[in-house]
Amino acid sequence: MAKFSDWVSSIADAGRELLPGKNRQGKQRTLIELCHEACTSKGEAMGTAIADAVVRGYQSLDQEERIAFFQQLHREFGANPDEILRCAEAFKQSQSIETYRALSEAIDPPRRKVFRAINMAPNGTATLIQMRKDVLALLKDHPEFVSIDDGLKNLFISWFNRGFLTLERISWKTSADILEKLIAYEAVHEMDGWDDLRRRLASDRRCFAFFHPAMEDEPLIFVQVALVKGVAGNVQEILEAPMPEVDDHDFDSAIFYSISNCQDGLKGISFGNFLIKQVVVELQREFPQLKKFATLSPIPGFRRWLDGERSKTSSPVMNGAERQVLELLKSPTWMDDASAVEQLEPLLMRLCAHYLHDEKRGAEPLDPVARFHLGNGAAIARLNWLGDRSENGLRQSCGVLVNYAYLLENVEQNHEAYVNEGQVATLSAFQKLLQTP
Repeated sequence: MAKFSDWVSSIADAGRELLPGKNRQGKQRTLIELCHEACTSKGEAMGTAIADAVVRGYQSLDQEERIAFFQQLHREFGANPDEILRCAEAFKQSQSIETYRALSEAIDPPRRKVFRAINMAPNGTATLIQMRKDVLALLKDHPEFVSIDDGLKNLFISWFNRGFLTLERISWKTSADILEKLIAYEAVHEMDGWDDLRRRLASDRRCFAFFHPAMEDEPLIFVQVALVKGVAGNVQEILEAPMPEVDDHDFDSAIFYSISNCQDGLKGISFGNFLIKQVVVELQREFPQLKKFATLSPIPGFRRWLDGERSKTSSPVMNGAERQVLELLKSPTWMDDASAVEQLEPLLMRLCAHYLHDEKRGAEPLDPVARFHLGNGAAIARLNWLGDRSENGLRQSCGVLVNYAYLLENVEQNHEAYVNEGQVATLSAFQKLLQTP
């Protein structure tokens, strides 16, 4: 069966034969001129060819040229305020379908028409994602580009909704091109080449990814799962476990130990909540004996928050003696010092529990991973002391990892309580840490 991208390419090839190479002045069309043409009504072949020319033109730009292009896109392709006000007044006077459509058209800036046109080109979707990645990197120095970011993000929310995504299991039989991308995109626990990847795709492991039909060989997000007995608390044991010789299905728990977003240009577009819930359904179908579904998650903001509290003259969460104990963290080998560990463990576990449960960004938890899983309806189950002794784990959270439990009978209730009331669901093992004096 022909791929969707092959079909689009054939349309672009047909349109390219009809597309004049120069403008009315006899000069080669500029990228902005092509964008203006993309806004006008064209036949399918011609429109696709123009979009393809925009894609090729954008891909050829260097950094400074891309900044100049975005500046023109911001200036020349925004909505017309006077037209919006005129249409709004007309709609106020006569609330008909005609005045509503006119107002909707006026509010929709021309740059969004350009983006929709570009999406018709071969590699158009991937190029738009690259555009947003470039824009996000430039926002600090060019805040005016937020209009471009908003336009792309709003379109992506529609184009990448769950109805358009396909869930695929990744195995050692998956194409080498996709497997190579998994190694590159892994964001939680770096993969050490092909042997490491092969271990993560063994019979007691599962890996699933979301794909979009316009980007057939580009994973959007993928999750890695360990099938184990009991709830795992140490990621090194999961990553370094020898490959089993026999798959005897002697496990009762599925541990989601890594979730990686693959496309920086899709930042803020939520996939993970759908991914986890659908993977749970797939795993239950394959392994009916599974009883527990939980994560083994990093706590990326804990050490940063902890250092901030230590730098204050006084802190409500630690006294002077505890502040002195935390000085032990300055030693690069503290985790191998039995005396240091004995002093640090109860203090860090209490402080980490407080951080996850009580420290807020507005009404939500301060930690980004906590926001994600609690928003999905998970509950904080327990903390795991030195669950990640890697350099990254020690730098982010002093080696502490957290299990978020997906209790299927409570997921929707937890989600509603979190979204509507800001309630953080917790289980008994974690609650004991909150009660520690």
